[in-house]
Amino acid sequence: MENKISAADLIINPDGSIYHLNLLPEDLAQTVITVGDPDRVSEISKHFDRIELKKGKREFLTHTGYLGQKRITVISTGIGTDNIDIVFNELDALVNIDFQTRTVKKDLTSLDIIRIGTSGAIQSDLPMGTILASSYGLGMDALMQYYIHELSVEERPILEAFNAHCAHIKGIHPYLTAADDRLLNTIGADMVHGITITAPGFYAPQGRQVRAKNSIPNFISLLNTFQHGKDRITNLEMETAGIYALAKVLGHKALSVNAILASRVNFEFSNSPDKVVDQAIRMVLDKLA
Repeated sequence: MENKISAADLIINPDGSIYHLNLLPEDLAQTVITVGDPDRVSEISKHFDRIELKKGKREFLTHTGYLGQKRITVISTGIGTDNIDIVFNELDALVNIDFQTRTVKKDLTSLDIIRIGTSGAIQSDLPMGTILASSYGLGMDALMQYYIHELSVEERPILEAFNAHCAHIKGIHPYLTAADDRLLNTIGADMVHGITITAPGFYAPQGRQVRAKNSIPNFISLLNTFQHGKDRITNLEMETAGIYALAKVLGHKALSVNAILASRVNFEFSNSPDKVVDQAIRMVLDKLA
């Protein structure tokens, strides 16, 4: 008999739903859009022709519906890769684990997962209002130290070059994962592409200083001077690298779409952030439809 997953490793609610997301397997579409902010879920689902499901628990709000004939689930993750760990393992469990037998299904399902999020540019030639698709997610957080994952032939030299670029900084263990090629070249076809840094915080981990002193001086200039061939670091946020890495480990396809609301080198923030986010939403939905 196959290994049975324990009740402590996979927690299922009394109604048969997965622990944090509160979703049943049939609630989930094969195309999933993730957003950080729960309020952004309805900003996406208002474009649907029909909404069949609305559920929520904690910061995890889910709407599933149809855009034309396309069934789509929109789910909020909250901020950070610690939440991505929860959301992606539970999304995978919903499609790839039989909740009755607590065993992995023989035939595995691969989800298309598209993040629509906000971000700050670290290159002076990327204006606010840019919609950017992450060609790679470069994680500065610790999430993937807890998972076995392997670098591809394309990923390895970029990560090695970045490690050399940051060799003077002690105690960081970055990881790098590429976007899914198909999603990058379809959903992200008309967008700017670049390496996205995923930070484990919003302030000092992204080079901001308010009162507490930063331990890494000139952090933004350190990042925006890195280049490997045609690839350069373009922006900072808090989820993309975890999304890409866990999607790869679990066999799903992922793309991160970033609405650039801030210029970190010009010290500016958008005066119409909602319009920029709406533009990103419309670009993604147009491609999915």
